[in-house]
Amino acid sequence: MPDHFDVADLLLLCTIPRIGSSRIRNLMARFRSPEKILAASARQLVEVDGIDQALAAQIKRGGDASIVRTQMERVRYCGVKLVSYWDENYPRLLKQVSDPPLVLYIKGQVGCLQTPAVAIVGTRLPSIYGKLMADRFARELATRDIVVVSGLARGVDTIAHRAVVQVNGATVAVLGSGVDQIYPEENRNLAEEITQRGVVLSEFAMGAKPDAPHFPRRNRIISGLSLGTVIVEAGQKSGALITADFALEQNRDVFALPGNINNPKSFGSNYLIQQGAKLVTTVEDILDEIGQTFRQNADAQQTLLQQLSDLEQLIFNALSHEPKHVDAIALQCRLPVAKALGILLTLELKNCVQQLGGKNFIRTV
Repeated sequence: MPDHFDVADLLLLCTIPRIGSSRIRNLMARFRSPEKILAASARQLVEVDGIDQALAAQIKRGGDASIVRTQMERVRYCGVKLVSYWDENYPRLLKQVSDPPLVLYIKGQVGCLQTPAVAIVGTRLPSIYGKLMADRFARELATRDIVVVSGLARGVDTIAHRAVVQVNGATVAVLGSGVDQIYPEENRNLAEEITQRGVVLSEFAMGAKPDAPHFPRRNRIISGLSLGTVIVEAGQKSGALITADFALEQNRDVFALPGNINNPKSFGSNYLIQQGAKLVTTVEDILDEIGQTFRQNADAQQTLLQQLSDLEQLIFNALSHEPKHVDAIALQCRLPVAKALGILLTLELKNCVQQLGGKNFIRTV
């Protein structure tokens, strides 16, 4: 585990030009806290994968403290919580996606992010059928204590969020803007209602506007928080299809409601079914698939772990869901670095561990 640190120091690190999230994770794996990264010498910094002399010099010059001060003032004023990738409250499923956010800006009940969740997404202009189905599936999932995740957009997203609020369930609204910049504007009251039992969250800084490039990035978080994603209605170029693509990349379930073949809004969901998405007609179809996935994964993982050699088990036990550098692993296991690295690569082939870059590794099971 990393050292305890103030998330404001992490924000300061993020203001350094060119540094990026993957380099920050590499630096954190080596130095354990933003404070120690900023205090490290240039010689120590360039030993980390992805850090060249020019970037090391920028790190030594430090970040923009005025930006951080403004952010922290807005966070306090708006009652927002900051949860870093290294925080125990960070959603575990989200840690498993490619390039997870370093910091989540969260307003509401952070604890609901540890509850099983399913995403519901779809067109901004649903048919009457689409409206009815978004409402029905959201309500039925919520009454079964499943958190419903969506993007607070007009149409299917808004209907799903509102349905959950009406049955006093928990829903997560993932924004493509800062959490103080609710978009669309007419959903401001809905966003406030969501925070009573669920959360409104974003990876974008306070004050960030809802710019077009933000929304595809937002979609990877919607699917990343969820065990599966339900596509209610989606046109040929719908953003919901981007979310479905992310879900597939993240090895999550994709569900689709069949639609009228004469309705262009049904093209995306029907296409996904053709491509192998699970056709669903009841909420039980979703719950059965999720439960089956859980059972299959648990059984497969248990069998796999039982088949590890003694050295593989030693290395695996040294890992956690926090990144750890191969040097630290080798030291803990009292093995030569080359030997430890070879075993780690074998474990990676067995899908037991994942390499994050810079020879940092985490468990995947």
